[in-house]
Amino acid sequence: MKEDERIWVVKEILFDYVKSPSLRHIRDPHSVVKLAQEIVRRIDRGTSIWRKWNDPRELLLKSALRCWVPMGDLRDFLNLIPGPQLTMSDVTQRFRAFEDEEREYGKDEFQAGCLAIYEKEKAEGTELPAIIQLLRDYVECEEDRLRTEQNESYLRRKEEERVAREQRLLSGADCKWTQHQKSVHWYCRMNGRTYRLSPSGDKRWDLYRVQSVSDHEKAPLLGKYGGRADATKAIAKIAYEPEPRW
Repeated sequence: MKEDERIWVVKEILFDYVKSPSLRHIRDPHSVVKLAQEIVRRIDRGTSIWRKWNDPRELLLKSALRCWVPMGDLRDFLNLIPGPQLTMSDVTQRFRAFEDEEREYGKDEFQAGCLAIYEKEKAEGTELPAIIQLLRDYVECEEDRLRTEQNESYLRRKEEERVAREQRLLSGADCKWTQHQKSVHWYCRMNGRTYRLSPSGDKRWDLYRVQSVSDHEKAPLLGKYGGRADATKAIAKIAYEPEPRW
């Protein structure tokens, strides 16, 4: 590859990379490594074991990742691009290699939707690259929807768990750390004994033994801890010791 061609390839790759609206993505070490690998791969094409593949063919095939495009149609379109004749095995194996390199695999739950869009657009005469772009937009929207649903489900589950812990706390049953009515204090009960963890103002937590969540009187300080995990270890030791005298 001539020098001016190498410069053009690098510029094209970098322009595509900085299109990302996320500075976190641009600075992500894993993304930077992938960028470097792509630059080296595109420039050092002379050593590639995939001898039938040129840039236009690879760009098109890589754009179809996650999109569930029929392999036969991909092969037929790729063979319209100048280059050696591609067989079905050429296309499927290169596609799988790209999946492994990019760690991008089609989600089974999107297959039916992708194929429905594909058949509709194909029947209308839409060119394959345009169909692939439509499919990429569809997949991205579906992934955003799934992430939103999963996040909402996670938040609901966490809230249900919090409410269940609070109900156990109020019922007198042993429970893990929870907040009562979202106060700044955390409560837990072990061996029938109630403990309160309160912020001390120095980024540490004060541990008290209390009679109930409504007990706001000054109680003996049992210790200062860096967080709930440290306090839990201490409680596991003292919860089964004889009751202290108040």
